[in-house]
Amino acid sequence: MLIVSRKKSESILIGDDIEVIVTEIGADRVKIGIRAPKGVPILRRELAEARDLNREASVSSGRDAVDELKNAILRKAGSDAGQKPE
Repeated sequence: MLIVSRKKSESILIGDDIEVIVTEIGADRVKIGIRAPKGVPILRRELAEARDLNREASVSSGRDAVDELKNAILRKAGSDAGQKPE
């Protein structure tokens, strides 16, 4: 891991086309700006981790869970159709 010190308005370059700029320094928070090509995804780590957990949960629930839910919905729709209207 590279650790660098920067003051407000100073920046670092990542490769040739990504620039990270310090825009504000507070007591316990630093705000940064990122200039990167439109095709480069930029995500906060916690969002990337949540996305990955959601993907894992989706895969682990598998096709059986989807089929079970679909059948439950169809059963419910069938039982509702058999009820007398009020």
